[in-house]
Amino acid sequence: MAAAETAVDQAVARARRRLVPFLLLMYVVSFLDRANIGFAKEALQAFAGISDATYAMGAGLFFLTYAIFEVPSNLILHRVGARVWMCRIMVSWGLVSMATMFVAGPRSFYMLRLMLGVAEAGFFPGVILYLSFWFPNRVKGQILGLFYFGAPLAFIFGGPISGALLDMPARAGLRGWQWMFLLEGVLAVAVGAWAYFYLGDRPADASWLPGTEKQALLAVLQQEEQARRRNGPSAFPAVLMDWRVLHYALVYLLIQMSVYGVVFYLPTEIATLLGRSVGIEVGLASAIPWVCALAAAYWIPQRADSRHNHRVLAALVLAASGLASVVFPTSPPILALLAMCVAASGFIAVQPLFWTLPTDYLAGTAAAGGIAFINAIGALGGFFAPNAKVWADTRLGSHRAGLYLLAGLTLLNAVLIAVAHQGKSPRNSRSSPST
Repeated sequence: MAAAETAVDQAVARARRRLVPFLLLMYVVSFLDRANIGFAKEALQAFAGISDATYAMGAGLFFLTYAIFEVPSNLILHRVGARVWMCRIMVSWGLVSMATMFVAGPRSFYMLRLMLGVAEAGFFPGVILYLSFWFPNRVKGQILGLFYFGAPLAFIFGGPISGALLDMPARAGLRGWQWMFLLEGVLAVAVGAWAYFYLGDRPADASWLPGTEKQALLAVLQQEEQARRRNGPSAFPAVLMDWRVLHYALVYLLIQMSVYGVVFYLPTEIATLLGRSVGIEVGLASAIPWVCALAAAYWIPQRADSRHNHRVLAALVLAASGLASVVFPTSPPILALLAMCVAASGFIAVQPLFWTLPTDYLAGTAAAGGIAFINAIGALGGFFAPNAKVWADTRLGSHRAGLYLLAGLTLLNAVLIAVAHQGKSPRNSRSSPST
């Protein structure tokens, strides 16, 4: 027994070292291409005639097509494997991201945002599903937390890089914002091609895992899969009528509304605090909340794994983020920045905690389709958040009203996740392996 556990620990350590850094790179690139629209907002308004309402609509349209194609994309990944499908996803979205440099008005802006949603659909739930193929329950929270490093890293490095590119003088007939879309799109294509040669589909296919470690890991993963099949749905159509899955989907929708309320408007809020236009200074300042989020994404999931209290801790984290979101709009600059740090940290750290719930409950094609379904509903939060903010600001005549609306929804969501059902799949009570 002890030898088998040691072999599992060693296999988990090898898989973590090989897979997590590469998946993290993929996530950083995906977030850059998804969020660089926030840095290009003023440039698009100046050079392409994009109004605030048009920007909000275009920023949100991405999530409509993204949501529609999530489930089919993840079912295809389950069938053909991650290596081929992740390559297809990244190359196609990189090409569309590059094409955004040619935006000439609202119509082309809307069209490219819709196309980007189609191209990127399935990436995130595909990675969540892929990690469930490789890592047992007892380390799942911290592995997901490491993967979620991608979002804060994208803003820590992507903010200054995007800001610097925006400040570039025109070269080769392209303005700085056009160079930003071009270079970040090229990066996605390159990483996607690399994924085809680097990723393995399942542990059974991993030539880099020694035989004893591979068999021990496969035995644990198979045991957990069998437990999920006994306690929850294992075929995709069943998840669409499962109340627990629908509850998870609602919770994740509200989480994503909170996240994209920060993503789309943090640069402009920081610019307002500093009294500067969006550029390199704002990009550097915008990185500060994401440095804090990086620490939270590392520490909080580890604590949840060791204490097996993912649901309760997720509710507390969301409550803290909601309260911070209420505080920052009318606070002095230093206090406002501190509140932004708390909010951003909570919105990132709560997500790996959340994903342990459905991945402990769903099995087989129900996991592939159910994870994608939950993420698809959540993706609509990226559509609702900017448009809800514009609606509330216009309706109440205050540019802070929308921020308060999103903060209130975060506090409501803390209650919803507190009463969510914890999956019944047994977690190993032994502490997670060290690497």
